[in-house]
Amino acid sequence: MIWFQRKQICQALRVSIALVGIFAFALLSASPALAQPGTPPSPLDPKGPNSAAIATLFNTVLVIAVVVFVVVEGLIVFSAFRFRRRDNNEPKQIHGNTKFEIAWTLIPVLIVVTLFVLTVQTQQKLNTKSGDAINVKVIGHQWWWEFQYPDLGITTATDLVIPAGQVVNLDITAVDVIHSFWIPQLNGKTDAIPGRVNTSWLKADQPGTFVGQCAELCGPSHANMRLEVIAKDQADFDAWAANQTQNPAPATGDAAKGEQLFLGGACIGCHMINGTAANGKVGPNLTHVASRAYIAGGTLPNTAGNLKRWLANPPGIKPGSLMPNLNLSETDIDALTAYMQSLQ
Repeated sequence: MIWFQRKQICQALRVSIALVGIFAFALLSASPALAQPGTPPSPLDPKGPNSAAIATLFNTVLVIAVVVFVVVEGLIVFSAFRFRRRDNNEPKQIHGNTKFEIAWTLIPVLIVVTLFVLTVQTQQKLNTKSGDAINVKVIGHQWWWEFQYPDLGITTATDLVIPAGQVVNLDITAVDVIHSFWIPQLNGKTDAIPGRVNTSWLKADQPGTFVGQCAELCGPSHANMRLEVIAKDQADFDAWAANQTQNPAPATGDAAKGEQLFLGGACIGCHMINGTAANGKVGPNLTHVASRAYIAGGTLPNTAGNLKRWLANPPGIKPGSLMPNLNLSETDIDALTAYMQSLQ
């Protein structure tokens, strides 16, 4: 009976080792695919020095872990086959090997110390803000991101526009619950905590668009709290910044009707449009909303059709939305959409 039980345990051990090995091989084989074009944004495909430092640390830890796994599991497999029971006799009893025991104690200690040093060095690099950089205040709301450029006098939402090749210092906070600011290809996760300011930075090596996401469960529309970092060359960024500091042009036609509805209805209580009586701060600043790629906190592409869908029933598109269904008529929705699209 004892022999039978040991035999079963040995077989179970072999199967377990085989399954773990298959899983590890599949994971390592899939990792390169995460960085291929067309796949969701991956921290394994860094596009800036901040994310590159994180990816380097991750790859170092992964290589060490794989080597340790192969060595340890290889020794287990070798021992299971080499020293397996071949008869019913009790195996020779031993009391360990002092040299081996010292070795397999010191080696893990050295590995852990090495990883600790590399991690601290990476953290120090990520925590060092640049003195010659653009400053942006990142504010998390349920469920959208607000971006304030204090040195430029700009406030926008969802789209974080930055100059490529330049460091951007971030002061990150929140107004309601804990959020987490993360652009996988540009930076690591940083919590946005009400009443506290956490600092970080990012830099895009070249122009491009990089998708981000709130990485902290923050309510029913957590998955709909998205953002984009749009890196432009310096000339394009300067032109964008100059436009953002200007008040919108006077509305005409259907847009003028929409402006009257906006300023005379509930919209004015939550949203701000520079140069008008709208001074609300509950929802996103809409001064140049037509210049943004997305609306509704990154949920919908910024098109006329999606604007109409959003105005018709915000909670139906974004569960828990603080913007209520105002039961607007189709005529009012058309006029408000025309006004929103005029705010370039």
